[in-house]
Amino acid sequence: MKITIRKRTLGTIPLLEVVPNELKNQKLPIIIYYHGWQSAKELNLTQARSLARKGFRVILPDAMNHGERKQARSKVPSLTFWQSIHTNLMEFGYILNHFQRMNLAGENIGVGGLSMGGITTCALLTHHPEIKAAACVMGSPKPTEYRDRISRHATQLGWYFPADYKDLLSWIPKYDLSLNPNTINGRPLLFWHGQQDRVVPYEDVVSFMKENKGLSNVQFMDEDEGHLVKVETMDKVTDFFVKEML
Repeated sequence: MKITIRKRTLGTIPLLEVVPNELKNQKLPIIIYYHGWQSAKELNLTQARSLARKGFRVILPDAMNHGERKQARSKVPSLTFWQSIHTNLMEFGYILNHFQRMNLAGENIGVGGLSMGGITTCALLTHHPEIKAAACVMGSPKPTEYRDRISRHATQLGWYFPADYKDLLSWIPKYDLSLNPNTINGRPLLFWHGQQDRVVPYEDVVSFMKENKGLSNVQFMDEDEGHLVKVETMDKVTDFFVKEML
């Protein structure tokens, strides 16, 4: 199957649209897939091609401060990181609305992402019931805990840190899936995480699963890996979306 990759700029958002060539002008199930910290949309192309071959329209946006939007990182710890995630959340509906207005996407909507993109994915579930299925790969459903971990680490290292840090990031608990697990509401959700991950702690997902044993349709896959996604893992993500959305 021939796959078409179209480069678009939607407002100020650079993105790639990955779609089966013969279906590119048809309404298709859509998946918006987010990249990780200090990465770029192009690094998700292998996953996007795999999904497109199954009949999805896959959208890969560059997060703020990344890829074609890259700029110098702030010296204030975590400012650029949380700004990037917050902007992803702000722009999600704008991206989706565009493709729906073009009659290229219907009501069958999926979201996924790696690392920072996985944190984005879990956060989106708390406010967007229109999402039908989601995959969090190497991300965390506990951004409040992640926020506090960054604060402790910076303090230990003697870095400057804003005294009103928690107030400045007061939006995070509202988008914390672990604090709002009812918002999953039976929707299919896949977690994949490497047991040796030292970037986004494996324990965040483990504890989330233990705290929410009653949640239906939530799957957790783990392997003896670090902060790395192999092609075999991408195939599992594709299989998940095919099962839950097609």
